[in-house]
Amino acid sequence: MRQLVLIFSLVIGFNAAHANEFAAEIKHAETVVQHGDYILTADLDYHLSPQANEALQNGVPLCWKINVKLQQQHDFWFNQTLSKYALRYRLQYHALLNMYRVRNENTGEVQSFSTLAAALNVMATVRDVRVIAAKDVLADAHYSVGIQVIFEDEKLPLPLQTQVIANPQWQLSSDWTYWNMLKIRNYSAPTS
Repeated sequence: MRQLVLIFSLVIGFNAAHANEFAAEIKHAETVVQHGDYILTADLDYHLSPQANEALQNGVPLCWKINVKLQQQHDFWFNQTLSKYALRYRLQYHALLNMYRVRNENTGEVQSFSTLAAALNVMATVRDVRVIAAKDVLADAHYSVGIQVIFEDEKLPLPLQTQVIANPQWQLSSDWTYWNMLKIRNYSAPTS
C-alpha cells in the first residue's frame, strides 16, 4: 500500500511540475505616469507546446486575450474593480507565403513576420495601456493592478476544442499577476 501511495504521489508531483510548462508568463509589468495617466507596460513570454505549434503550422489560428484590471484595495471587504481592459491577438501561419500574421483584434492592425519568434515578440510587448487618469487616484486609497494572459481555446475549430480540454500541451494561459500601484504624491495635471 505504501508503494502505491508513493507512486501515486510521484505521478501527481510530476504532472503538477509539468502542468504549466507551456503557460504564458508575465516577465515584467509596471505602471508609470505619462501625460496625466497611469500607463501599463508589460513584457510577456509565450511558450508554444509541440501540439499547439503543429496546429499553427497547419493553418489553425491561435488566439490570446490579455486581461488588465485595476482594483481599489479594501481591508475588510472585497476589492473593488475600477477598470478592466482586454487586448486580443490572433496568430496565424500562412504556408503559401511562409509568413506568420499577428492581428490585433482590438484595432484590426495586421503585421506579418518571417519567423514565429518575431510574431510572438510583438504579442509579448504590451505598451501604452491606460489604466486610470492620475487625477482620479485618491490620496488615501490603495490600488493594485493585475494582468493575465488567457489562451482562447473556444476559438479553435470545434473538432480540436474537444481534444484540448484536459491536455496539458494546450494549457497556454497564465495566472493573474498583481502588484501595488505606486501613487504620485500631490499630482497636479500639467497646464496648457
